[in-house]
Amino acid sequence: MYVLGVKFAPVNTPVEKRLQTLAAGVGFATLLFGGIVGAIVMLYLFFCTNYWPEVIIYLVWIYVIDIDICDEGGRRFEWVRKWAWWRYITDYYPIRLQRVPWVQLDPKRNYLFCCFPHGILPTGAFSAFCYGESEFRDLFPNHTPHLCVLKLLFYSPLLRDLMLAVGMCSVSAKSLDSLLGSDKGGNVVAVVVGGAEETFYAKPGNYHVVLKNRKGFVKMALKHGTPLVPVFSFGEIDLFNQVRNPKGSAVRRLQEWVKKVTGVAFAIPLGRGFLQYSFGLVPLRKPVTTIVGQPIEVTKNPNPTREEIDDLHAQFVKQLMKLFEEQKHNYLHHKEDVSLIIM
Repeated sequence: MYVLGVKFAPVNTPVEKRLQTLAAGVGFATLLFGGIVGAIVMLYLFFCTNYWPEVIIYLVWIYVIDIDICDEGGRRFEWVRKWAWWRYITDYYPIRLQRVPWVQLDPKRNYLFCCFPHGILPTGAFSAFCYGESEFRDLFPNHTPHLCVLKLLFYSPLLRDLMLAVGMCSVSAKSLDSLLGSDKGGNVVAVVVGGAEETFYAKPGNYHVVLKNRKGFVKMALKHGTPLVPVFSFGEIDLFNQVRNPKGSAVRRLQEWVKKVTGVAFAIPLGRGFLQYSFGLVPLRKPVTTIVGQPIEVTKNPNPTREEIDDLHAQFVKQLMKLFEEQKHNYLHHKEDVSLIIM
């Protein structure tokens, strides 16, 4: 139904779908604006209520006592990871986690899952590794997933506690050493290698991944002898369009300046609304399938040479391209027109 050019959702839309839309929109807003909202809540409680002592205690806790927990394996709570809210989010798109048929993980080893693309937010990776009822437990029952993100996010009041609860950790070298260096094995460390820079390219069309000069993850894998696993989320870039931002444009220059100053890339996403389909910040209802590829064996070398790093990096790029080309026919429309572009 159109009203003044705006396409509204049908009145008889099932309640289940309404709840899925609400969950997806609120979930996206929480990850995008949660840090700002948390800071505002803290300021309000401190200056406008009698809870200022509790605010001080909480801030001392997160910035002095508990500050390093994100570098030490995190602090997950399974009851949070199993909230029904996450199920509504994954069913909205829907989002599914799969693996190529021959992938098996050794329960005594740790693995470095290298995820692409980032998208506006890494929705596929979040659902795969932070939602306790995702297919991860069925596919890899002997491993515990850890989604590693920018440490700066763990300085955000309230948001950082939610991130820790669902199993997120810092992507710092100290954090990766702690997880990958565990002698017990059983850790899956998921890293979105391209990072926030890929946000600039997150819109329908070809898949752009930032990888050519990203070699820190390769060095970390060699240091610990950890197998590298290519992981690709098909459909990730279809969840939003965004304001046109070609290189050299005023929009792109502003985005790059903000990223340089803050370390955070921002996009201007164009999605839908809660009750209409024409505009808004709710992701589009498009399927996302995250595929786990074949692990690449890595020989442990605490002090790898530049040549060894480059060789393993080239091997990883080849495997990622192979995974994309083999699997895109199963998950993409107009697959012949869609390419993976390594930047």
